[in-house]
Amino acid sequence: MRLVRRRPGLQWPARRHRRTMSRLLVFQHVAAEPLGTLDRLIRQRGHRIKFVNFERHAEASPCVDRYRGLVVLGGPMNVEDRAHRAHLLTEMHAIEAALHQGKPVLGICLGAQLLAHVLGAPIRRQRDAEIGWYEVNTTAQGQADPVLAPLGTAAPLFQWHNYTFEIPRDAAHLAHSDSCANQAFRYGSNAYGFQFHLEANQALIERWLATPAYREELCAAGLAQDADAIHARTLAEVAAMEQRAEQVFGEFLDLVGRPLRRISLGSR
Repeated sequence: MRLVRRRPGLQWPARRHRRTMSRLLVFQHVAAEPLGTLDRLIRQRGHRIKFVNFERHAEASPCVDRYRGLVVLGGPMNVEDRAHRAHLLTEMHAIEAALHQGKPVLGICLGAQLLAHVLGAPIRRQRDAEIGWYEVNTTAQGQADPVLAPLGTAAPLFQWHNYTFEIPRDAAHLAHSDSCANQAFRYGSNAYGFQFHLEANQALIERWLATPAYREELCAAGLAQDADAIHARTLAEVAAMEQRAEQVFGEFLDLVGRPLRRISLGSR
């Protein structure tokens, strides 16, 4: 190593501390399904977010190499649509690369289904959709899981899906509900799939209820919870879910880590 000597009269710059660049890659499918509460939590950790919105840029071909982790959000399409939505294949290749590199991966709703499919698990249409608030129960593995443990033994969580995943081979089954046996899984130590929308806040739920296509889907499902019932339940439950979300997502972001500090030489 070559040492740099200070010349007479030359002053070293004042010591400064700054964070090195740290970015998370986020796959978004439609504008109506953003990061929700997870956006603020990621930024509070000092990470920057690189969004790839496949609704706007279906031909995008993101590379995971430069990112600390990957988050794949929900959307109205399904894994079986990959024949005419080539970006779904692009996403699955990226998920596979992130897993191979040992980087934390979080899949939410459609994202969880893509993750499960990459891991070899089948995706199927449910007999009954889950739209609205449902009690989600954690398994023994879920209660012991470092990320999902803040949910406790059970919690009312928000859902919006017609399809679901089977638990991948060698993955831990973390949660279930009465109408959907597979609500969450962990693969390895840092890849998670959540069927539920833990990231949803009141504004996001109200946005979905006001979106014509989403309202049509809700009406067509013929569920006991209509838009008015979901709105009322949201007012009662969403604050508690946001608290749980902060804990759960905080644990996941601990797997990503915090941006390292880089210290420049300063005057002695």
